[in-house]
Amino acid sequence: MNPIVLIIIIISLIILAAYGLVLMGLANAFQAGDDVSSRLTSYVALPDEATLRRPGMRRRAGLVRWRLRINNLMSGFASEQLNLQLIAANWPISATEYVLIRFWGTVAALVVGWLISANPLPGVGLAILAYFIPPLLLRQGITMRRNAFARQLIDVLMLVQGAVRAGYSFQQALDVVIREMRAPASDEFKRVRHEIGLGLSLSQALGNLVDRMENDDLYLVVTAININAQVGGNLVTMLEAVTTTIRDRVRLFSEVRVLTSQQRFSSSVLTFMPLGVAGLLFILNPEYMGRLFEPGIYLCIPIGAVISVVIGNILIRKLGKIEV
Repeated sequence: MNPIVLIIIIISLIILAAYGLVLMGLANAFQAGDDVSSRLTSYVALPDEATLRRPGMRRRAGLVRWRLRINNLMSGFASEQLNLQLIAANWPISATEYVLIRFWGTVAALVVGWLISANPLPGVGLAILAYFIPPLLLRQGITMRRNAFARQLIDVLMLVQGAVRAGYSFQQALDVVIREMRAPASDEFKRVRHEIGLGLSLSQALGNLVDRMENDDLYLVVTAININAQVGGNLVTMLEAVTTTIRDRVRLFSEVRVLTSQQRFSSSVLTFMPLGVAGLLFILNPEYMGRLFEPGIYLCIPIGAVISVVIGNILIRKLGKIEV
């Protein structure tokens, strides 16, 4: 195929895809609902008035407004679940921007792979890789941030407990946490204060925090705070009891991890040792190992080995997993 014709076809496909995105966004904008909570969520990313007064921030504020317009226009491609995942990972993009980046990254990978190799198959492979990399990075970011927040939770409770005992209200204690704690705890409770300032109730803002972090200990804390706000009582005593319970759960969980460390280590060894031995044999005697991949009955050996390793890894991990 003529390269000029190929480039024209690719550009035409990109233009058609762009028009399709715009039309779908316009359709969704006219059919959008009027949920107050979902509308408030988009304004959490806006800078406050004090930030806008700083030198050089007016241009950034204009960029934020343009981002909001694009997100409102193309909101049909976003979802609440994806938006929650991006907030949990603390990625400074919206769900609409994530979808657009993922889409255009896939298209760019397809075009680059196709033009470099003059063959559509490498382009398709590169496009598939570009399509699946963002979710993997997003999941990794969420896991790392949630684990860091879980490690800070007891310190947060001790800080809130001390502030309440000193005479602060619970919301004032949250301000102390924002000032004294490091990220991600300070960022998450700052978002809670921002949502409260935008009109959400304390229970709704804390519920959003639980949805972002998906932490059982945090769910226990928020439930206790909501019950205390409804029926009354001594908040300090309640926080002391919850802190003691969470500390005992963490200690028990640590003991369980120590007791099951041998099983987890065995699963890792049984998974990577066959791969290491196979790689070493490929280096020492490639002809001998190459016979395993010839068409015929020998091909069943590596396939069966891979299936056995995967099944054994899953079984060992299931036996060593204990819910606390």
